[in-house]
Amino acid sequence: MSTLSDLVYLQGRADEADVEWLHRLAGDGQLLADLASADIVMWVPTPEDSFIAVAHTRPGGAATLFYRDIVGDSVRPQWYAQIKECFQTATIVDSSSPEWFEEVPTRVRAVPIVRTRPVVGERPNVIGILTRHTNLGEARTPSRQQITFNECADDLFSMISTGDFPDLDAPTAPRRGAPRASDGLVRLDVDGTVTFASPNALSAFNRMGFDDELEGESLVEVVAEILPTGREVDESLPVVMTGRAPWRSDIEARGVTVSMRAVPLKNNGTRIGAIILCRDVSELRHQEQELITKDATIREIHHRVKNNLQTVSSLLRIQARRTHSEEARDALTQAMRRVASIAIVHDTLASGLTQNVNFDEVFTRVLKLVAEVAAGAGTRARTHVTGKFGSLPSEYATPLALALTELVTNAVEHGLAEQDEGVVEIIAERDEEHLEVRVRDDGSGLPEGQVGQGLGTQIVRTLIQGELSGSIDWHTLTGSGTEVTIDIPLKWIRADS
Repeated sequence: MSTLSDLVYLQGRADEADVEWLHRLAGDGQLLADLASADIVMWVPTPEDSFIAVAHTRPGGAATLFYRDIVGDSVRPQWYAQIKECFQTATIVDSSSPEWFEEVPTRVRAVPIVRTRPVVGERPNVIGILTRHTNLGEARTPSRQQITFNECADDLFSMISTGDFPDLDAPTAPRRGAPRASDGLVRLDVDGTVTFASPNALSAFNRMGFDDELEGESLVEVVAEILPTGREVDESLPVVMTGRAPWRSDIEARGVTVSMRAVPLKNNGTRIGAIILCRDVSELRHQEQELITKDATIREIHHRVKNNLQTVSSLLRIQARRTHSEEARDALTQAMRRVASIAIVHDTLASGLTQNVNFDEVFTRVLKLVAEVAAGAGTRARTHVTGKFGSLPSEYATPLALALTELVTNAVEHGLAEQDEGVVEIIAERDEEHLEVRVRDDGSGLPEGQVGQGLGTQIVRTLIQGELSGSIDWHTLTGSGTEVTIDIPLKWIRADS
């Protein structure tokens, strides 16, 4: 299914401001659908003098009319005249009589979507149409709550037609656990006095310690009463509680956290009151805090592992300097280098918020270890990296970092042996299915194409073939030098990497 942006751009309407406005309005589609107890469909005009649906939201507490998704469909003939009139006149147009949709009586309201309030006397710039499809087959005597919800919906539809909703000052992305109309709704008048509170909203305030009725009370005074004395609160809270700005804030009292969202209501630009949506998010906030704590713990573990590995590496370095056996010194130095390469991965994980690693950053640091090897061997080795590795999960980053450390080190120690200088080139190529890495040098090449049988080669085979389910190939380049090719299937890597 195409995105809203794709569908709008296909109609030749590439105005970024218009698309952003439609995105914001679509983001509040659920609020409109729940308040109106109706399906909400967004339409934009097409070059063929028709309209195409670019967004659709079903009501949460009522039966939907559209059991199949209509996004991407052209407007149906029975709605065309009404939507066309709405688009041309820039006014709200209601169906004159019940419309029948698949043997269900419905009432349709078409609302012009206006992005900016027009200058007096000028025709509004209509960028689309919003239709409200009410199922009359589900009609029953409305409760006071439903009447209030419908009144709020009518106010918002009127604001949409005058360019007052959505508000550009409102947050673009709702925080996890953002309240919906069914979670709790409070209606305020222009002075911030509660004129209606849904049962769920009243229950949320009762859990925070307010035992009276909300209606007739100043909401900001109620909140001030239940907040613990001396506790610091969000400075935006009074503005949200009076409904003067379309912001969000949390209230915490008696171990209960309630998320609040203010939706100011206007009539031709003049503020007439507000809708306050509220939801008890105590459990969600508790889970978020647990995740934050666990994340901090994991990062601390990675940090301590890194420190321990660096300590082991330092001990191996000290031991290597004290030993009198050249063979033992080389073995200890190689072990020190391998431990240090693993420490680099843990150091990178300790500074991030996910368990994925930017492997390009890791490999840049790994190459510094190779510089030490080259200095010890008396070879002036230059390294050149081409391409990008991208992000990898830590369980793949560690074996790959260790394997590449071995390969690049071998290229310097053996491929460029007995040379004053040389070049080691690392080429990374990644697509959706594979990560291919080639390590080549311009040294003397493998003797008769034979692959070494040393510990380093065995380590590389075990890491690439055993842990990464990949393949590895050694071969001598034409002329001189050696090239090692590693191929790792990305299907083994998590999709979120």
